[in-house]
Amino acid sequence: MKQAAKQIPPLNKCVREALEEYFERLDGQKVTNLYDMVLKEVETPLLKTVMKHTKNNQSNASNLLGMNRGTLRKKLKQYKLEIKQ
Repeated sequence: MKQAAKQIPPLNKCVREALEEYFERLDGQKVTNLYDMVLKEVETPLLKTVMKHTKNNQSNASNLLGMNRGTLRKKLKQYKLEIKQ
């Protein structure tokens, strides 16, 4: 008998729930630059995971991400994730 496939919630649902929890925990504290903060929080693990998956091959990683290699290199540098060649 086959096991039922594990249901993985959509990524946007996970993000929404995380943001809702974040706002609940603020307890009235003011927040600024939320957009930039969320992008950094998401991009860093995204880039790390893709680079690991592609064994640090920037060409493969840029294709997987749908961005050109120059943009990938810029983002790796921005988040101090530069891969030593």
